[in-house]
Amino acid sequence: MTDFDPARPVLPPEDRVLSPHTGWTRAHWAGVADHLLLSLRPYFTPTRSQVRLPGPTSSSGADSDGLEGFARSFLLFAFRFAGERGTDPHGFLDWYRDGLVAGTDPANPERWILPAAQPQAQVEAASIALGLQLTRAWLWDALDAAAQQRIVDWLALNPVRGYPDNNWLWFRITVETFLASVGGPHDPDRIAADLARIEDYFQTDGWWADGALRNYDYYCGWAMHLYPLLWAGSEGSAAFGSGALAPVFRSRLADFLDDYVALIGADGMPVLQGRSLIYRFATAAPLWMGALSGAARQSPGLLRRAASGELRAFVERRAIGERGLLTMGLFGEWPAMAQSYSGAGSPYWASKGFLGLLLPADHPVWTAVEEPLPIEQGDVRRVIRAAGWIVSGTVSDGIVRVINHGSDHALEGDRTGDSALYGRFGYSSATLPPLTGATIDDPADSMVGALDAAGRSTHRTGFARGPIGDDGTAAYAVSVADAHWVDSSVGGPAYDHGAGRAGLVTDGPLLATASVVRGSWEVRATRRLARSGASAQPVPLRLSGWPLAGATAATAEIEAGAVAAELDGLRSELRILPSAGDDSTIARSAASVHVETGTSPIGEVVTVPRVDVAGVAEGDVVLAAVRLGRGEDPVPSAAIVPASDDAVTVCVTWPDGAISAVRLDG
Repeated sequence: MTDFDPARPVLPPEDRVLSPHTGWTRAHWAGVADHLLLSLRPYFTPTRSQVRLPGPTSSSGADSDGLEGFARSFLLFAFRFAGERGTDPHGFLDWYRDGLVAGTDPANPERWILPAAQPQAQVEAASIALGLQLTRAWLWDALDAAAQQRIVDWLALNPVRGYPDNNWLWFRITVETFLASVGGPHDPDRIAADLARIEDYFQTDGWWADGALRNYDYYCGWAMHLYPLLWAGSEGSAAFGSGALAPVFRSRLADFLDDYVALIGADGMPVLQGRSLIYRFATAAPLWMGALSGAARQSPGLLRRAASGELRAFVERRAIGERGLLTMGLFGEWPAMAQSYSGAGSPYWASKGFLGLLLPADHPVWTAVEEPLPIEQGDVRRVIRAAGWIVSGTVSDGIVRVINHGSDHALEGDRTGDSALYGRFGYSSATLPPLTGATIDDPADSMVGALDAAGRSTHRTGFARGPIGDDGTAAYAVSVADAHWVDSSVGGPAYDHGAGRAGLVTDGPLLATASVVRGSWEVRATRRLARSGASAQPVPLRLSGWPLAGATAATAEIEAGAVAAELDGLRSELRILPSAGDDSTIARSAASVHVETGTSPIGEVVTVPRVDVAGVAEGDVVLAAVRLGRGEDPVPSAAIVPASDDAVTVCVTWPDGAISAVRLDG
């Protein structure tokens, strides 16, 4: 360690023959893994049972955070060590073996916190059990009987307690199955019940929701597709039906990966959506699982290109700080990125992204030449029905966008405020919604909402999903929001990025919105519907576009009914569209840019185009074109065609003359 510099990872030269897109190989992955593990050594406690990192203490407390730092880095060690079949030039095994023995010693003042004192131990127990499973031949089997029994005793305290109704159930299954494999206490009926309950989360086309809510996010990949196949290949799982379940899990992963590889931008950044983004390149986990399990229909070269692109993208954006530690943030340090349960060790669930190191150097996923991502081969348009997402990627700029009509981390009819990471209409590989400040009560970007007297926008949480599909020319999706204002200063709990905030709710209008998407453009049509018992007085609507974040505000171009913001070549455009020559809506509109500071982890200043439209009555339809991209792209046009049953059809004409249509009911 005398020559080790935590500020400078030692990586080999790029290999542009084997990896023409990223230059990175297995040696780069191993180098980053070793750098992360070596950088943790100064932060181990004297008995090595905890890793106490500098930074904020989570709501779970310092002892829990110390266990978290140990357990999550232990998972990284396990992938690295098992993949090298026990070769350990840095002596990592000694550190983690000592910590396991000390952490489960009741006489040790640094022993691990018990689940009765802090439920977070139930999460970390799964990483401990999984790491022991993967390194069994070198670690567990080499422990004496007394040490093994103490580990069993601590692990066995976890499954008997209550678990949330979400991905945590996989933590309990992982722990109990390991216990069963070493003769420890376990409950087969509970394992069967957990497996059955998790099955309820499965939707379609390889997609899981994380629990009963409509929260579609990266937990689908780094939890719901990771643990099942690791469990199915573990010792002892056959007794609980893994032989029959493994083919099902592989089939679902194959379907999921067909969508998943389309969600990665050409620069390696995944679409930035959903909670726990501080886990960063954990997004690579399902890609490696596709190779490890043989489930993927993608070539080994494509899987590695996707995974290496993600790792490199985050490393180059300062995910690893000067002390060699994963920062609390998205790119560099941004403490507000943390959720209430996040401590300084939390980002080390990024360890899941190193799953590929389990595969030896001669595996095809490491020896195949990298192949281009879907976004590098041509424009991408996909409909993800489970999540209610339209995916649109453009090869010209390498950006992937998600237009969201299905995910809001809530059930239909809920009346909380929107979660910025779930409730917006748009997410992309190049943008992120502002996460703090006034946006909690006043959604700032990628929205359509009614305005109150103070100029605050309504929320759409609890919206009803409508049709979604692709007509061969464009993709479309519809949702209906029971729009409402939320004042979180009245009875609202502490805000958490993972869920909307409660508070005093005031009813707004009923808003049906359709998105018709092709290339970099979305035509967004919003109709105010009649609402029984509510005022029919005209209301102002606010439409907002994609947020641009950087060191300075974006430059703006504003004209009647239209606004474009540009920053570092990235353009966010929003313009009201006349319907068949009727420009009365433009006459009632006011375009502007909204600027705020300190609310985004990817840039100090956020600029959002917006257009306010006055006097929107029941039955009115507001048409807008919304774009995120680089350079110029011709604007589509649209028209509203009334139907006989009080519905309207929105007809979109694209610049090449192709036409798409979507229905908005009355």
